Amino acid sequence: METGRPLQRLCRVQIQRLLVMVISLVVVFVVPAQLITFPYKNYTLSVSPLTEGILEHEVAIYDNVSITFERALNGSKVGGCKGYDCDHGSLVSQVAAKQNGSDQNVYVASESTRLSYMISVLESAAAAHFSKGKSFSARDRQLQHARMQIENGPMLGSARGLDASLYRNVSKFVRSYGLMETTLKIYIYKEGKKPIFHDPKLRGIYASEGWFMKLMERSRNFITKDPRKAHLFYLPFSSLKLRNASQEQNPRSRKDLERHLKNYIDLIAGKYTFWNRTNGADHFLVACHDWAMKLTKDHMGNCIRSLCNSNLAGGFRIGKDTTLPATYIRSAEDPVKDLGGNLPSERPILAFFAGGMHGNLRPILIQHWHDKEPDMKIFGPMARDIVSKASYRTYMKSSKYCICARGYEVFSPRIVESIYFECVPVIISDNYVPPFFEFLDWRAFSVFVLEKDVANLSDILRSISGEKYLEMQKRVKMVQHHFIWHKKPVKYDLFHMILHSIWNNRVFSVGD
Repeated sequence: METGRPLQRLCRVQIQRLLVMVISLVVVFVVPAQLITFPYKNYTLSVSPLTEGILEHEVAIYDNVSITFERALNGSKVGGCKGYDCDHGSLVSQVAAKQNGSDQNVYVASESTRLSYMISVLESAAAAHFSKGKSFSARDRQLQHARMQIENGPMLGSARGLDASLYRNVSKFVRSYGLMETTLKIYIYKEGKKPIFHDPKLRGIYASEGWFMKLMERSRNFITKDPRKAHLFYLPFSSLKLRNASQEQNPRSRKDLERHLKNYIDLIAGKYTFWNRTNGADHFLVACHDWAMKLTKDHMGNCIRSLCNSNLAGGFRIGKDTTLPATYIRSAEDPVKDLGGNLPSERPILAFFAGGMHGNLRPILIQHWHDKEPDMKIFGPMARDIVSKASYRTYMKSSKYCICARGYEVFSPRIVESIYFECVPVIISDNYVPPFFEFLDWRAFSVFVLEKDVANLSDILRSISGEKYLEMQKRVKMVQHHFIWHKKPVKYDLFHMILHSIWNNRVFSVGD
C-alpha cells in the first residue's frame, strides 16, 4: 500500500497535465473553428473605449464574401436589421437594449457593407497595377495617357444631361467616357460559326449579350479592321446559344462546352499573335447565361468578362470583370416597350415581388411576406399568359419599391425592370456586384438588404422617410437612360455603358 500511494499521486499529476493539454487544444482549435465559417481573409475585432455602453456593428470579409456581425456590449442583445438609414442607403438595426437602467430603442448604423467593400477592392486593384520598367505597345501607351487624363483632369461642377448625385465621381466618368469615344478601337474576330458565334438573340432574359453583339458588330465608331490598331479584341460568342446547342444535339457536359471554347481560343491564338501577347488580357467577352462564369473561368479567365452572373463568391474579379445588366426584352422591334410608370403619388403598393421559387431565398421571402400586410404584394410565380404579364407590369408601375431577390444565381432582370418602370429597386443578393458600380452610386437610387434580413423587410422599407423615397425615385428616372437599348446607340445608353465599363477596366489594368 505504501508503494502504491506515490504511484497514485504520479497518475493524478499525469492526468491533470493531460487535462490541461486537452483544454489548451480545445481553446486553440475548437473555439476559433466555431467562429470561422469560411476561410478568412481579413477579420479584425477591436473595441474602442468610446463604444462602451452602446451597440456596435462589425464587418468581416471572407474570400470575397461580405459577412456582417452584430454585437451588443454590456450584455445587450442585437436583433436583425429593422431599419434603413437615409444617408446613402446604410442599413440600420433598431433594437430594444437596456441602457442606464431603462429600456430604449438603440439604432445601430452600418454602412452598406457590400458596396463599400466592392469599392475598396476596385480602388486597390487600380492602385496595384504598377509595371515599372516594362515596355508597352503604342496602344498601351495610349491607354496609359488616357488614365492620366482621367485621374488628373479638372473637376466638373456638372455635366450636360447628367446629375452628379448619381455618380461616385461625375468628373472622372465624363472624362473617361469622352476619351473612350475618341480613342478606343476594337477588333472583332471573324472566326467562329453560327449559331454560337455572330448570331445574336434579341429577346428573353439573356438578351443583353445578343443586343451588345448586334450593336458592336455594326458599330462604325469603335471597330477597326486592322488588329494592330486595336486596344481591345472582342470574342463574339453567345453563352446562351452555346448552352442551347448542347441541349438540342446530343446532351453534352459542361466540360464539353468548355472544350468548345478552348478550341476557339486555340484557333485564334494559332492564327494571330495578339492573344499570346497578353494571354488574353486585352480581349473581352459579353455573356449572360448562368453558366458563363464557369464556362469561361479556365480558358478565358484572363479576359475582361462582362457577365450577368457577377457573383463575388463564384469567381467574379472586381477590377477585371464587369457586370452585364440582365434585361428582359419582350420585343426585339421595340426594346423599350411599356417604359415608364406611375407618379409617386399614384403608387399605393409599398413593395412588390412575383417570381419562381428558385434558390433558397425566395421561399423565405414568400413565407414571411405573402398575404401578411395589405400593401406588401409578395407572390410566387404568376401565369405566363398575356393578362398575367400585363398585371405584373401594372404591379411594378404601381409600387414604390420592387423586390429584386436572387434566385439560383445572384443576378435578376428585375433590377433593370424596376428602373424601366421607375420603381426603386430593393436588391437582396449579398454577393451581387451591381452594373457600372465603378462610376454609378447605387446607394443614391436603390436599397440594399442583406439576405439574412428578409424577415425585417417591411420595417426596413417603412423606416425610409417619404422625402428620401422621393429623392431615390427621382434618381431612378434620371439613371434610366443608362439601361436602355436603342437600335441605333445613343450617348450614355446601355450599349455605351457596357462598353465603357470594359474600356475603364482595361485602362486601369495596363499599368503606370
